[in-house]
Parts: sequence; C-alpha cells; structure tokens
Amino acid sequence: MGYFTEDFLSFFVELEQSNHKQWFDANRRRYEQSVKRPFLDFVAEMLRRIQALDPSLAIDPRDCVLRINRDIRFSKDKSPYNLYCTAFLSPAGRKDKSQPGLFFRLGAREAGMLAGCYRPSTEQLERIRHAIEADPEGFRRLLGQEPLRRLFGELQGQRLKRIPPRWREAFAQEERIANKQLYLLAERDAAWILTDRLADELLEYWHAARPLNSFLSRAMHGGTDGV
Repeated sequence: MGYFTEDFLSFFVELEQSNHKQWFDANRRRYEQSVKRPFLDFVAEMLRRIQALDPSLAIDPRDCVLRINRDIRFSKDKSPYNLYCTAFLSPAGRKDKSQPGLFFRLGAREAGMLAGCYRPSTEQLERIRHAIEADPEGFRRLLGQEPLRRLFGELQGQRLKRIPPRWREAFAQEERIANKQLYLLAERDAAWILTDRLADELLEYWHAARPLNSFLSRAMHGGTDGV
C-alpha cells in the first residue's frame, strides 16, 4: 500500500487551476486529510528510517515541513499557494536551508530530490573551498561514487564568473571550487509518489548523497581533514 492516495495529486492539479483563497478555504478539510497529514506522516517515517542510521538527525517532523503558503512579497506571481509539499531533512530543518541534507518536493507534476548545500553563506562557502583545496582528488572521488552518479548525476550550482586570485591555483586543480552552490538534483515522475516503493527508494537517494552531505557539513563547521 502506498503512502498517498490519488487525491494527493488531484488536489494539486485542481489547485493549479484555482490558486486562490476562496477555493482553498472550500477545500481546506480535503487538504488536511489528503495532503497535509499524509505528508507529515511520511516525513516522520523518513526521519525514523534515517535516524536509525544517523541518530544525530534529531529533529521533529513538523520542523522539516514548509507551509503551503507562498512568500509573495517580492514575487510577480501572486498565487498564494505552492503546488507541492516540501520537506527539509537536515539537522536544522526548514529553519536553516544552508545546512546539508535531503530535501524533497512532492507535487502533481513531479517529485524532486535535492541534496547538498543550496544556500551557503559567504563564510560557509569559504570553508567549503578550503576543504576542497585540501583534498581535490578526494573530492572528485566522492563525486564519482556510483550511487551518487546513478541517482543524481553531476554536481549542480552556480559558479563564479571570475576566479579571485586567492583561488586560481586551487581552481586549476578542481574547477568546482568556483561553485557558489554545491547540490545534487534528481527528478521522478509524479506517479512514483503513489507507489509503495516511495520511502525505500527515497532512502536510497539519502544514502547516495550522504558522503557529500557529510563532507559539506564537516567543511562548513571548519573541518578540513580531507574527504
């Protein structure tokens, strides 16, 4: 049996066509029953599985889940609701999105998984670069591991357009030191959300990303002892 019903996807299909408060208020009970509660239960299940392997991930499921309401203050799109559910499975959860972890988004169009570091601060990025500089070959081996490449492919992220003099020598050894973001991205068809394989296979993404997440976490906290 799957973790979500067909109505989980149907809700977002209909919300996309009627993304306004009147429709949402009329369907609020449906949202609670078919979307919000099942998603929170699923996040709790994922945390239980991960905590059995990594007890340091001590966080409440409610602190991992983003609200469905969009922040429209600086957006041209004033649609009030997101068309998906999002969870941040990391030590800080939704409170600090710079922390490495497994982030996933489930909606009617697709399921998306992101791991690594999407919004590092300037200080965090400096520390990551120092760690890569200390062992560029080890960093390449980490990114070349079979599960990571099979499930996520290449490391993603915006890069510096001009390399500062401080990092030019290191850049010659490993070009990804120029990344301003260091993350992995994967997408699956929305039908996957309704399968009973969802938790098992999502855990495979967590396993595949764990070496990179561990490296980034150590680096961000000042560790430069190699990969």
